[in-house]
Amino acid sequence: MSRTTRCNVTFNDGTTIEIEKGTTVYELSKLYQPKMKTKIIGAELNNETVNFVTKINKSCNINFIDCNSINGYKINKYGLQFVLEVALKETFGDKYEVIFDHSIANGIHMTIESPKSFTINDATKLKTEMNNIINNDERITLLNVDKKEAMQYYKKVGADEKAANIHNVTNDIVTVYRLRNYLNYFYSEMPYSTGYLNKYELVFLSNNKLVLLFPNPNSKYKIPEYIHYQNVIKCFEDGQKWIDKMGIPYLDRLNEIVSESKIENLIKITETHFNNELNELVDDVIKKGSRYILIAGPSSSGKTTTTKKISLQLRSRGYETLVLSVDNFFKDKVDTPKKEDGTYDFECLEALDLKLLNKTLKDLASGKKTELPTYNFVTGEKEYKDEPVKLSDDAIILIEGLHAINDDMTPTLEASLKYKVYLSPFIPLNIDRHNYISTTDLRLIRRMVRDNRDRASDVGQTIEYWGSVRSGETKYIFPFINNIDRVVNTSLIYEIGVLKVFAEPLLYSVKPESPAYNEARRIINALRGFFPIPSDYVPGESILREFIGKSEFTNYK
Repeated sequence: MSRTTRCNVTFNDGTTIEIEKGTTVYELSKLYQPKMKTKIIGAELNNETVNFVTKINKSCNINFIDCNSINGYKINKYGLQFVLEVALKETFGDKYEVIFDHSIANGIHMTIESPKSFTINDATKLKTEMNNIINNDERITLLNVDKKEAMQYYKKVGADEKAANIHNVTNDIVTVYRLRNYLNYFYSEMPYSTGYLNKYELVFLSNNKLVLLFPNPNSKYKIPEYIHYQNVIKCFEDGQKWIDKMGIPYLDRLNEIVSESKIENLIKITETHFNNELNELVDDVIKKGSRYILIAGPSSSGKTTTTKKISLQLRSRGYETLVLSVDNFFKDKVDTPKKEDGTYDFECLEALDLKLLNKTLKDLASGKKTELPTYNFVTGEKEYKDEPVKLSDDAIILIEGLHAINDDMTPTLEASLKYKVYLSPFIPLNIDRHNYISTTDLRLIRRMVRDNRDRASDVGQTIEYWGSVRSGETKYIFPFINNIDRVVNTSLIYEIGVLKVFAEPLLYSVKPESPAYNEARRIINALRGFFPIPSDYVPGESILREFIGKSEFTNYK
């Protein structure tokens, strides 16, 4: 056989083999599986996730992945969602529909729409059919179909929002997946067949409310424990009720508002709604007689602007306020604990000068003139360059930072005087009934836009570092969420359309050789259906300005 009919493939472990051109990734996965300790679920061809039906026609590198990788986790997640949808229809009929509401700690929260209550016994039947489909190892077939045909299919099955989303993309051919006689699209590659899917668990919360759990990159191939955060779920539900009142159940309606030139009014309504939420929080603080508002939230949740907005609300009611950032109370760099790899651990509680923080709070409460530190991240030392502060007896201190809702940070403060706030952008607007922009993705998009603007950070590096940022949040915030006074949703229904304008050029700049390439392309694909929204309509006091620039709160103290 001529050498021109063959090519070389290099695998994860560096070994190279010669294959015949036209060999599929599926065939190579079977060859490589014995070398993997865990089940292969996907493949990266020259750093890009591909379907197993892809044919190899030139020399390349192939990295086979499992559910412990970010991309493998996504493939497993969407595959399980598809199996659940099909199992529901096959078991209970077409009048039953699953809505994947949003991500929740370690899983997906979902609602079963049904003619009657969906009970725990029904959930058991659903899981039985899911297991049957997985054990049967049924093909999940990739189909490239005509756009009009896909729209007709979704209209026929009553998924009008999906038909509208397909209408709004520019491609004449769209990619969908088929399992049995059901079609669906997801913003990720899918498993070759259901047998590739990993273990999962269904948690029954109440009638028609379930949680789907499955391994994630931090759970070491195990199904993570379900921890119920009722206050977070309620925050999502409140957001859903509000967008229902606005008549915007899914993305297609938001796009209509943009195309009808009515987005400016929606932005004003949304900003007013967020300010009303903060008004209610301030009412509660005053009613309880709290003197310390402790605000925690994950990266890019909008802590800075939200804290300043709350301060402004209090000042408008005659209260003196002081905003303290916990970041200014870091120990000097030489005294900062280190991780196992020798790098400084700025996220652990021990990185804070707790003795100084609590002394400062005590001195402020007693009416003493108190010097406040500013941490210099260049020198790694605290500086005192502002005038000392003296507060009135009824002043309210706002403290924002990663550990703010952990009582171990402020053990000297009376519990009755603390008001704990957890905030995060729990975006209630979904793309359609089966696809949503996760809270994590929204925060990542916010961060890449802000960091590129403020620090000229490379977006690829921001994406690569994101995993370590999230691990700190999981460790230092989530354990305390059930012991707080209020959850604040900092998402804005329109913001992804605005962020898209800033984020897309950055995401397209990620080169194929970058480790962040796959993730960048996935986000580009998810943003594709959002109509761009000009930032001109975003008011200067909006929380969104913290990320896109020109915030009126920049110099507010």
